[in-house]
Amino acid sequence: MLQAKSRGNRQKEEDINMDHKRIIVALDVNTRQEALHLVNQLRGQVGLFKIGSQLFTSEGPSLVRDIIDMGEQVFLDLKFHDIPTTVVKAALAAQELGVSMVTLHTCGGLKMMSMVVKELQPALLRSRRPWILGVTVLTSLGERDLKEVGCDFPVQDQVLRLARLAQQAGLDGLVASPAEVESLRRHFGNSLRIVTPGIRPTGTQGDDQSRIATPAAAFRAGADYLVIGRPIIASSDPLASLNQILKSMHDG
Repeated sequence: MLQAKSRGNRQKEEDINMDHKRIIVALDVNTRQEALHLVNQLRGQVGLFKIGSQLFTSEGPSLVRDIIDMGEQVFLDLKFHDIPTTVVKAALAAQELGVSMVTLHTCGGLKMMSMVVKELQPALLRSRRPWILGVTVLTSLGERDLKEVGCDFPVQDQVLRLARLAQQAGLDGLVASPAEVESLRRHFGNSLRIVTPGIRPTGTQGDDQSRIATPAAAFRAGADYLVIGRPIIASSDPLASLNQILKSMHDG
């Protein structure tokens, strides 16, 4: 009995150690100092660090290079959405920085996404191509918000419509809320990787996210990676908060 319990504990620890690589920490802070302080506390303990519009606008490409030079992977989440030529040039610049993931907004259309995939492919010979992820419907938006911008479809239908375009364009995966992960898995199987924001551990506030889930629920639904920001970075001990989140996913 004790041996079985010991084996169970070891298996749980191994699962937790595997899951930490599937966590993306959102560096939603204002300054280089804050960002590097968080990276130093969490380096080697998570899969990637996400840099979005807030931090990139204030600190620029040099911070991305610095984090990569520390041996960490960066998810550059700028949701490129412009005319195809402009987005292609932006995506190539992101690749030159050495990022591991980059986002396009699927509302930019099939031509825009397809051109990015086509132009980044030849670079495989000289450097590793980042995963190209399509953002579907932002986690802050609900049905009423979509109607206000002229999209008279349920959120889930719009997500599936945009996901089909992303797959047709040859994207590597999607960024989608926890509410759509299960549906996306049913329709696309494992052909697309799914990165899921809107993650809130039990007992935390949703803030400006409207379609949220706990880490365990998002993984069960089929998410490949979870983006977690405030529950970790706003903590007085980010590493302890990360470990508590991982542990809570396996308790019970």
